[in-house]
Amino acid sequence: MNQIEALRRLQDLKTPAFETRDTPALFGASPASAHMILRRLADRGFLIHVARGRWALADRVSRFALPGLLAAPYPAYVSLQSALFHHGLIEQVPAVTYAVTLGRPRRVKTGLGTISLHRMPPELFDGFEVHKDGSLLAQPEKALFDLLYLGPGKSRLFARLPELHIGHSFRWPVLQEWVEKLKSPSRRGYLLEQIKWLRYELRRSARR
Repeated sequence: MNQIEALRRLQDLKTPAFETRDTPALFGASPASAHMILRRLADRGFLIHVARGRWALADRVSRFALPGLLAAPYPAYVSLQSALFHHGLIEQVPAVTYAVTLGRPRRVKTGLGTISLHRMPPELFDGFEVHKDGSLLAQPEKALFDLLYLGPGKSRLFARLPELHIGHSFRWPVLQEWVEKLKSPSRRGYLLEQIKWLRYELRRSARR
């Protein structure tokens, strides 16, 4: 089978992603031949090798949709600096797409950029909306909560807050509600102190 016909059959699937194991039957080819076709289509920019055994059509997937594909079968939503930038709360464009998942944390390089997945406990996995491309995106308050919550982690990746530009539309009570869901008194106290310090700094900056 030639590459043009293979690509047409993949497009007929009406799904942005698929697995390597599904393609031999789809192409009517051996597993080795099917894999070679996928590699050649990826080299030409038609496909993205998302992860081992998993591919996506380049014209049907956005960078914000990648975390969900990488974390499957677990869910994932874009959050942290990526969501904060999208909502206009920070000015610096993140070089990595950050997301929260119920699966294992990991960092993956793809054709659409690097995806950094961070685990959140089930009781805190919420506060997101469906983005226009079908991906899941954290609300501004949840994105900031996630950043504060993961700050004390061993990696210290989120220990330092970026420069924030929080407007009047930001819902501080919603952020407070997320903090109140925490079971650990010490973690809850830490986040409350962080929020108190953050609001003080924002008020001080506004007076300059």
